[in-house]
Amino acid sequence: MQPLMRELAQAYSERRAHVSFDFSAVGSDAGLQELRRGSADVALVSRRLQPGEEFDAQSGERLLAYSEIALDAIAVAVHASNPVGSLTLYQLRDIFEGRITNWQQLGGPDQDIHVISREDGSGTRAVFEELVMRDRRVTPTAVVMPSSDAVLGQVAQESAAIAYLSLGYLSAEAPVLAIDGITPSRETVADGTYPIARPLILVHQPNAMSEVAAFAQFARSPAGQAIVMHTFASPGG
Repeated sequence: MQPLMRELAQAYSERRAHVSFDFSAVGSDAGLQELRRGSADVALVSRRLQPGEEFDAQSGERLLAYSEIALDAIAVAVHASNPVGSLTLYQLRDIFEGRITNWQQLGGPDQDIHVISREDGSGTRAVFEELVMRDRRVTPTAVVMPSSDAVLGQVAQESAAIAYLSLGYLSAEAPVLAIDGITPSRETVADGTYPIARPLILVHQPNAMSEVAAFAQFARSPAGQAIVMHTFASPGG
């Protein structure tokens, strides 16, 4: 998500030269914590706000405001040498649970599968566990990486690796798999046929300075949505 945020910020600063941005690449939970502490003005979060995050459960007071700016695919990536090109959602769940442990079981080489996951607090991990794992746990043998860049680097190096990450981070070194016969793309996310998708939302304080609200509005404008489409995702609703 960092590439998208940087492109939006750069385009906004070109229109309003007095505005500058400082970035911190952290998970969704950490970004929300920074907002609550007042040490960040806006956070790009890769999941919907949970009960108790948007409104205070007792008073009903709004705690955070947000704008949905895009829908993103959580793509499943493997090494470029891996001949497996498609999995069912059930096979993917069994891999990450540790029930399927060798690529040969899926028509690939006789290699132990190296599962790569994200750290606690990652919005990508939270959505993957919700939509793929359901009530099952990721295998404790999974290698946990602290960022999407780290995940991509690991998959590009390990011929037996499998991982999940935003569609915007993928490259020829880490091709994506079709899931239930559907390849992740802007079109298949927008029409709802790709099964692992999540919203990207810009979150800020309800009483945020006008410049923050203007940036959120820009991200949803035609100019901002053109950047979203160019970067990796599908426009927000």
